[in-house]
Amino acid sequence: MAHLEQILVYPVKSLDCTPVEAATIREHGGLEWDRRYAIVDEDGNYVNGKRERQIHGLRAEYDLERETITIWEHATGDSFSFHLEVDRDNFGSWLTCYFGYDVEVVRADEGGFPDDTDASGPTVISTGTLEAVASWFEGIDTTEMRRRLRPNLEISGVEPFWEDRLYDQPGTVVPFEIGSSTINGVNPCQRCVVPTRDPDTGAQTDSFQNRFVERREATLPEWANPAWFDHYFRLMVNTRVPETVWGNRLVTGESITAGEPKPDSAPTTS
Repeated sequence: MAHLEQILVYPVKSLDCTPVEAATIREHGGLEWDRRYAIVDEDGNYVNGKRERQIHGLRAEYDLERETITIWEHATGDSFSFHLEVDRDNFGSWLTCYFGYDVEVVRADEGGFPDDTDASGPTVISTGTLEAVASWFEGIDTTEMRRRLRPNLEISGVEPFWEDRLYDQPGTVVPFEIGSSTINGVNPCQRCVVPTRDPDTGAQTDSFQNRFVERREATLPEWANPAWFDHYFRLMVNTRVPETVWGNRLVTGESITAGEPKPDSAPTTS
């Protein structure tokens, strides 16, 4: 039976995740603590893996109860801890020194800083998919593939690519239930440059995208709607959370049931 194996949140956008046993769905569908903070440059642009390769050289751990981050450079191992509110300016100054240009750490209280502002709910993938995709590449295991793809919700008890059932034709959504909460699957996530890089060093993995595209096309399951695949560098499912579900709590171990496609309504995000 499909069930919620793992919930991963990324308290600072583009930095490491931390697993949680449960998470409240916040305004606009984001998970509590997920991408609550972001690093921006002096022009207000995100400092993220798409634009800044140095981001891969940082490691982070969190104590969410105490609202702290411990951060270090992968190359040196020297760590520093900051309270994400009280020490936020100092954290920004440390990052400024690391990147070599002015940055600050900003906070969003309502829904965080999602990667997709239209489908701003948690992203979904199965453990079987992570294992299958990792097997396409020599020297990459499931843990590393998880770090490359950066999902929020991981589903177990299903075959690889089961999550491709959670979208249908453009203009529709597929509602699915996690416990008592209904979430709408929207589309297969279009991947950026980040998964093609070693998550520790930022070094490009040779022919990663070509291999990925070749294998994704060859293994696309019969239940995946091909209308979304103008290219095959797509994996994981973007979601949208109805406003009626905001405030609900997702808990690991809860069962998951996919519904039937229905017409997409107006987005709940802005």
